[in-house]
Amino acid sequence: MRIALPSLSLALLAGCTVGPNYAGPPIVAPNAAHAPGFVRAADVAAPDQPLIARWWEPLGDATLSALEVRALAANPNLAAASARLRQARSSLRQQKANLLPKADATALYAHARFPGLDLDNAGSSDTTQTSAGTSTDIDLYNVGFDASWEVDLFGGQRRAIEAARATTEAAQADLADAQVSLTAEVAQAYVNVRDRQRRIALNRQSIAMQEQMLALTQQRYARGTASRLDVARLSQQLDSTRADVTPLSADLEAYLDELATLTGDEPGVLDQTMSTVQPIPLPPSQIAIGDPAALLQRRPDIRAAERTLAADTAKIGQADAARFPSLSFMGIIGLGGTKPGDLTHLDDFTALLAPQLSWSFLDFGRNAAKVRQAEGVRDEAEAQYHATVIAALRDAEDSLSRFRYRRVTVATLARAKASADEALSLSRDRYAAGTTTLIDLLDAQRQQIEAQQSLSIAEAGLTGDFVAIQKALGLGWTATADIAPKPTATSG
Repeated sequence: MRIALPSLSLALLAGCTVGPNYAGPPIVAPNAAHAPGFVRAADVAAPDQPLIARWWEPLGDATLSALEVRALAANPNLAAASARLRQARSSLRQQKANLLPKADATALYAHARFPGLDLDNAGSSDTTQTSAGTSTDIDLYNVGFDASWEVDLFGGQRRAIEAARATTEAAQADLADAQVSLTAEVAQAYVNVRDRQRRIALNRQSIAMQEQMLALTQQRYARGTASRLDVARLSQQLDSTRADVTPLSADLEAYLDELATLTGDEPGVLDQTMSTVQPIPLPPSQIAIGDPAALLQRRPDIRAAERTLAADTAKIGQADAARFPSLSFMGIIGLGGTKPGDLTHLDDFTALLAPQLSWSFLDFGRNAAKVRQAEGVRDEAEAQYHATVIAALRDAEDSLSRFRYRRVTVATLARAKASADEALSLSRDRYAAGTTTLIDLLDAQRQQIEAQQSLSIAEAGLTGDFVAIQKALGLGWTATADIAPKPTATSG
């Protein structure tokens, strides 16, 4: 019983874990479910199946899908986030290993000379007479193992493992956040490319129409049937339309370069493959968003902030454990002697077991200061979590609101284009019947092209708002690795 009681006491101490236990993140925005933005979004629907990671596929653009997959596989920033995740996983494995004993194998040969000693029958020792007296030379041979183990009495190492695990999960969420941001940037750049291509093509059609109108007006002016004001007005309009092409062309080149760099290529690589004008991909009629509670679980930046809070909470216990005594054991087992043959004497070995109890009880408040510092870091992480949640809810509310009103704008401009199409058709009929002039017909064509341009800008904005919704709601994040990049090194 005398032996059992100390063992039981040691076991009870080893099960003690100091520091606060993490009870989950604080409640933030409890009334988010009743927020106006989530209630009034009449053009969204609740999902009837689990959300998929490839949120861009409903846009139905094969080129965009190929670019997304390419970016997820080759983007250097995503590769860096993946490398940080592997670092965090390795750190977690290291912290787990710290709970276990550490053993080292050693081999030793030493030659020593001791002055003033006279050792008889000392094996391989040699006694030498010198002018200063007698000295003895000794050879030592030893092979063995030494082990050390620090008992986690107050849970400091367990808290370190807890913190490392939460940090690893935060790194995984950061990788997911990088994936969401990257796919959103690729989609937005792609939409901008298609929008600029379409508007440049429409501008060139408008320039051709206005050039023809100006030539006809100049002919009428030469015959005295048009005024100089008419010529000046059309010339000014033509120059203004020509000037619009320059910034559009500059934007197109910039967005093509952005797409190339996002997919891990050099600027200019996509210029040839993306040269053909394609329509702007439009979002589906309904978007699955779920509920705000699901938003807090999906968004990877919120998940990363929550895991960081958990890690910083565990670090308080890690710092607090340093204020208490620590118990460690050191053990040595070795074979050897003064001759090489002594290494084979298995029944003649040296063994040592040395427990050590240490306690820095007089540190003048150093450890207490470290605990207060850890508590301050935890409080900062909690405030950051609160700010992240509030910003995420605002982001979701704003993106839903913009998407809703953009749909109204697109519908209005679509009706305006339909009216311009009808006016152009009537002008053609009247021109064929000889009741209107060619200039009037060309002007109707110009107005129809302007209506197409306005509609193109609105459609690009609508798809951009759709992309913003995907990013705001975290729909691009999944717990699986189906869209994760494929690094050359295996992940931990």
